[in-house]
Amino acid sequence: MSFGDPNNPYGPPQGGQQPNYGYPQQQPQGQGQPGYGYPAAPPVQQPYGGGYAPGPAVMPGSVKAARVMLFVLGAFQVIGGLLMMVASAWFVDQFEDAASTDPNISAEDADTVADIGAGVMIVFGVIVLAFAFWAIFTAVKFASGRGGARVSAIVYASVVLLFSVISLFASNVFALISVILGILIIVFCANRNGSAWFTRPRY
Repeated sequence: MSFGDPNNPYGPPQGGQQPNYGYPQQQPQGQGQPGYGYPAAPPVQQPYGGGYAPGPAVMPGSVKAARVMLFVLGAFQVIGGLLMMVASAWFVDQFEDAASTDPNISAEDADTVADIGAGVMIVFGVIVLAFAFWAIFTAVKFASGRGGARVSAIVYASVVLLFSVISLFASNVFALISVILGILIIVFCANRNGSAWFTRPRY
């Protein structure tokens, strides 16, 4: 019996024949999927804001202070708007009384001027009430912590600050309160605590 016979089962393996022919090949270690019963690798945690901090779960104190200031400004503006609308009727009466003593002003002209003045006061009162609604609505939205509430608060405080500075130059010392509150609202909403609260993830 020749060992060179290709049909000899006891002869050496012929060229081109793979070792362990007929048997399943073992998978190299470190490759492929993990076997049954072995835990898979944990998912990679996505970073938040450049780090892994989940954001504050409770509204920071500075953001709460800005929210209270919005409520305060809104309340004062509600009072101011209502007073302006109520005072329009008083303005009409005062102007008509003054015009009745002046012979150069007819009753018709006095009524026209009084109506225009009352209308202007009512319009300004409505504008002030709209600003009050803006402030209160924005403060309420602070609880949800959306970015739109932050932008709304900063824009509102900027507008209030602008008109308060103009009023301050007109010798209205009470406008100083609005100036201070407007600055604080902008600072508290734009600082790190405000950014963390309004950009925190929602689950």
